[in-house]
Amino acid sequence: MWTDAVLAFLAWCGTAGAWLFVLVFLADGATRAGYDQVRQPVSALALGPRGRVQTANFLVCGLLITAGAFALTPLLLTAAVGVFGLALVASGLFPMDPMRGYPPGTPEGDLPEPSRSHVLHDKAGAVVFMSLPVAALVASLTSEAPLWGWYSAVTCAATAVGAGAFGHAWEKDSPRAGLLQRATIVAGWAWLGLAFAGSRI
Repeated sequence: MWTDAVLAFLAWCGTAGAWLFVLVFLADGATRAGYDQVRQPVSALALGPRGRVQTANFLVCGLLITAGAFALTPLLLTAAVGVFGLALVASGLFPMDPMRGYPPGTPEGDLPEPSRSHVLHDKAGAVVFMSLPVAALVASLTSEAPLWGWYSAVTCAATAVGAGAFGHAWEKDSPRAGLLQRATIVAGWAWLGLAFAGSRI
C-alpha cells in the first residue's frame, strides 16, 4: 500500500507531465524556423534538427503521466490515464514521416507509402485522442463534486469533438489542422493536470 506522500508525489508528476507537455510544444513551435503552428501537427516537431526536443517531450511527459495515473481513483480512471500516458510514449518512440512541406525542403503532399514508424505513430495518436475523452467521461460519472463532474463531462465532449475535427482536417490537409489539434490538446491536457492536482488536495 502506497503512503499518502508517495501518492501525492505521483499526482504532481502527472500534473507536471500534462502541463509541461503543452508548454514545451507551444514554445518549441513558436520558435522553430519553417514550422507553421496553424497548419502542422504537434508530432511534426519531432522531425528536423530540433526534433529531439519534441521526442523528449513525448517520452518524459508520457512517463510522468503514466506514473501519475497510479494516484487516481477509481481504477478505471487509472487505467484510462495510464493507457493515455503510454500512448504518448509510443508517439515519441515512433515518429511520423516528413510530409506536407515539413521539415523545410520536404515536398508537399503525403508519401505514397507511409513507413512502419508513421503507421505506428498514427495508431498511438488514435489511442491518445480516444483515451482522454474516456478518462474525462469516467471522472464525470464517478465524481462526488458536481462542478468537477460537469467540467469533466464538458471536457469529454470537447476533446471527442476536437479530435474528430482535427482528424477530418488532417485528412483534407486543411491549413488550420494544427490549430484544431492544439485547441483540443490544450483543453484536454489542462483538465488532466487539474485531475491530478485535485486528487491530492
